[in-house]
Amino acid sequence: MQVNQIYQIVNQITTEQLGETPVLNEDLSNVVEIGEAFENAHRLDNFVRSLVDHIGRVVFVDRVLTSRTPSVLMDGWEFGSILEKIRMELPEASENEAWELTDGAVYEQDKFTAPKVHTKFFNNRVTFEVAMSFTDAQVKSAFSSAVQLNAFMSMIYTQIQNSLTIKNDALIGRTINALIGEVLHSEFSTGQYSGASGVRAVNLMYLYNQTVPAAEQVTVNNAIFNPGFIRFASYTIKNYIRRMQDMSTLFNVNGTEKFTPADRMHFVMLDEFKNAAEVYLYDGLNQFNTEGIRLPANIETVSFWQGSGISYDFASTSSINIKTPSGDNVVASGILGVIFDRDTLGVTNVERRVASHRNEKARFWNEWHQNTAQYFIDLDENGVVFFIA
Repeated sequence: MQVNQIYQIVNQITTEQLGETPVLNEDLSNVVEIGEAFENAHRLDNFVRSLVDHIGRVVFVDRVLTSRTPSVLMDGWEFGSILEKIRMELPEASENEAWELTDGAVYEQDKFTAPKVHTKFFNNRVTFEVAMSFTDAQVKSAFSSAVQLNAFMSMIYTQIQNSLTIKNDALIGRTINALIGEVLHSEFSTGQYSGASGVRAVNLMYLYNQTVPAAEQVTVNNAIFNPGFIRFASYTIKNYIRRMQDMSTLFNVNGTEKFTPADRMHFVMLDEFKNAAEVYLYDGLNQFNTEGIRLPANIETVSFWQGSGISYDFASTSSINIKTPSGDNVVASGILGVIFDRDTLGVTNVERRVASHRNEKARFWNEWHQNTAQYFIDLDENGVVFFIA
């Protein structure tokens, strides 16, 4: 065991704590340990320098990762593979001849009017597995008891499940990104998002800047910190939440007649925008007057759409860079949120299973933790993206 003298450092820290000196550079390399691999660790005692230090406590890093991904999991089924979605067009009105009677006229009553029905099939799934090998006798020498050995095995299984959670979360996130990309491309096929707004891809910054004098206009860098912009964004989003409950062809890429009831509406928002609204707007107002401008309470949030980048900067967290399922390349940033119907996208038929095989000669066994699921989006269903550019 290596012991370092740190009296000089603690004396300096004391003067800083008491306000006697300004904040100084502190060398913590001999104070806080980051750990070493065992083969490099100091293993001899400080008395006779020949006794091997013993492990006093074993700590297993066994923390279960909780998914924060939006809840888009749907049901599954045991037999068959195809997901079939059937929709019917709105029937058109015709003349009510009961109020147009003419003497001697014949009125047709045997005309057959078939419903106009469209069917869509989804039959693709994706799969991956996480492989891990285990031994029984070989690892016992590293631990002092069966309790420690069991804790070690538990840690391995926890990390396998954490790996599966991360990968599944990423796939769900990519499903939402695919919808965002399709919606953006449907209204901005050139990839130029600034200086305009669409009905499904809503440029909140552009719309806001049209309503205020030049001196009050916002930029991508400061928009989400501006109370006026946040109020306008909340107002616009609330309008869409209400409008999407009406039958319309405007809010889905394929222009079908659809409406989304309030209880079938998903709203996913970037953390930074929701937090900015709470800090820069709501907390600065009389608490009795904020309900009218608050964003919906049932919003789900994400820390980023595709990745955090190397510094969690807004340009990274708010961006996607994807090739959509339709084959279009979409590179966009400033994405604040997306509203979609429960049937617009989802994850179905999640199948997790573990296959195993033991090698008796070498006394180990392999496990393959396999994951298969269907991730889909349906452009016949409603989906609206909110962004700034």
